[in-house]
Amino acid sequence: MMTRRAFVASGSVATLSACGMNSQAAFPPLAEPENEIFPLLPAHYGAITDEPYPIPAVPEGIVPPRLWRQEVGNPFPEELPGTIVVDPNAGFLHLIGDDGQAMRYGAGTGAAAFEWQGVARLQFSRSWPRWKVPETMIARRPELEPFSVANGGMDPGPGNPLGARALYLFQNGEDTLYRIHGACEPEYLGKAVSSGCIRLLDQDVIDLNRRVRHGVTVRVLASNRPPGLDSVY
Repeated sequence: MMTRRAFVASGSVATLSACGMNSQAAFPPLAEPENEIFPLLPAHYGAITDEPYPIPAVPEGIVPPRLWRQEVGNPFPEELPGTIVVDPNAGFLHLIGDDGQAMRYGAGTGAAAFEWQGVARLQFSRSWPRWKVPETMIARRPELEPFSVANGGMDPGPGNPLGARALYLFQNGEDTLYRIHGACEPEYLGKAVSSGCIRLLDQDVIDLNRRVRHGVTVRVLASNRPPGLDSVY
């Protein structure tokens, strides 16, 4: 079985932007021992072959069990069923359910200086979306200009940073440019290293998209991470 040290990641291109509100679980992500051996992943993290593009299995030994998709007791009982709550400090996205339960997913979030916090509306979602790079990112990464809105964006499929699904967040009827989307590299799950968007494993964002309703509230909690963390993208 692979250890975390044994895995060498293959990179992908940049992601967009992210989100937060006073965290009710204000603690930094837990550190796993460097050579810890993780149990085998659940079957739902296997390869997916019935999508328009193949989704490879999540590699063994990379994602700690606390970040696996799982039903848990609802830590936000004041929220209505269907609400999405993202806690950047813990590296979790919760979909609030009924009967005191929630579905919890490991999530990658935005690095310092790229964070967004607040309340948004899940306006709509897209399967295998095009990636249209906002002007603010092109200003930082001019090499992404071919994938601008004006140029039609990047085709969907392997290598597209939005992955298999993207959920679009709006405020007051306007696009925030922040997304919940797939294509999170397993080694970055639960960490704050992106240019902002909330990123899940493709297997998990497909599951979330099946469960969630358009129009629900998305609440992104404030991060209390220390300054000085930089995006890897």
